[in-house]
Amino acid sequence: MLVEKLVGNMLIAQGGGPTVVINQSLVGAVLEAKKHKEMKKIFGSLHGIKGILEENLCDLGKETKANLELVAGTPSSALGSVRKKPTPEDCAKVFQVLKKYNIRYFFYIGGNDSAETTHIINEAAQQAGYQMKCFHICKTIDNDLRENDHTPGFGSAAKFVAQAFMGDNLDNRSLPGVKINVIMGRHAGFLTAAAALARQFHDDGPHLIYLPERPFSMDKFVVDVKAVYAKYKRCVVAVSEGISDEAGIAIAAKFTKEVDSHGNVQLSGSGALGDVLAKEIKEKAEISRVRADTFGYLQRSFVGVVSAADAKEARLAGASAVKFATGGQFDNGSTAIKRKPGKKYAVTIERTELKNVAKETRHMPDEFINKSGNDVTSAFIAYAKPIVGDLPKIGRLKVIKIAKA
Repeated sequence: MLVEKLVGNMLIAQGGGPTVVINQSLVGAVLEAKKHKEMKKIFGSLHGIKGILEENLCDLGKETKANLELVAGTPSSALGSVRKKPTPEDCAKVFQVLKKYNIRYFFYIGGNDSAETTHIINEAAQQAGYQMKCFHICKTIDNDLRENDHTPGFGSAAKFVAQAFMGDNLDNRSLPGVKINVIMGRHAGFLTAAAALARQFHDDGPHLIYLPERPFSMDKFVVDVKAVYAKYKRCVVAVSEGISDEAGIAIAAKFTKEVDSHGNVQLSGSGALGDVLAKEIKEKAEISRVRADTFGYLQRSFVGVVSAADAKEARLAGASAVKFATGGQFDNGSTAIKRKPGKKYAVTIERTELKNVAKETRHMPDEFINKSGNDVTSAFIAYAKPIVGDLPKIGRLKVIKIAKA
């Protein structure tokens, strides 16, 4: 079914947590839009939906290609971001602004909450009889968007996590003890699982990996750490911020009541989870040297740690959204990364329904998690390696001891 091409202006915004490659999607969309005459002006909303409500817009059509390319390689959200779920009153005001600026093409780069916002605006536009094409451009370091093999932002964040664990493992090997690192991931453990890519030698950490997809038992955690410590005289642990008890209640949620506009409990606001886990090991495993760190926002916009595949695919996702909107076949949707079958890594960008991506999240497949629920499998390593790309090589002395004189 062909959809009528609209003539008017374009508006693009960024929502949710920043990533290293989110600006690749922005620039990919802007440069593609410049090729289409039906898009007269290209506006950017500063700080997402909030910028639309406040008419805080900028003219991206006046940006030079050279500057856009510089921005594309710069981490974090160039337009600024926001976490805001539009109310019915917000939607009414949004349409006043959209009509005022003759916006006929709307693009929102973000995760499942941003997809939900796009879905809400799209449905409101249809109910109001306002002709506009609404497209969500996939993004999230959590890698938890449905319909996607993986999402832009994940590969680079995973690369940071893997390299951070490489360094931490070397530190822990030099001065043995127990080191616990808390990684982002509310409902999905993909990013925490990426720590496994740090391993190059048989005794490398992380030795234990705990994900939200499996119930977390404090007693089993202590037993696991004691067993690894007995074997290696040290232990490096990767823990997702979203680990939950048997009742499905996040351990970290017991220490905070703060929620965002989408109702998500803020799990990364402090180092409380790491402190609790470290205290448990000190007291029950009777290991004196125990430390915990919470990676927090460091994972999202770390300069210089970029997955080449991630940057390329993020750019393609942005450009593809504009192509879908101007192709005459669709009037709304979300971009989704699909992996092509075969041994050689390759992907395509497809269009999926907004409702398929909005709000709900996906989880790590069972085949990616070991039976004990404290590590990943070789299937996950095979899945993640091409997304993350090459990692630094680590060397060791052979330590050929000499006889005492």
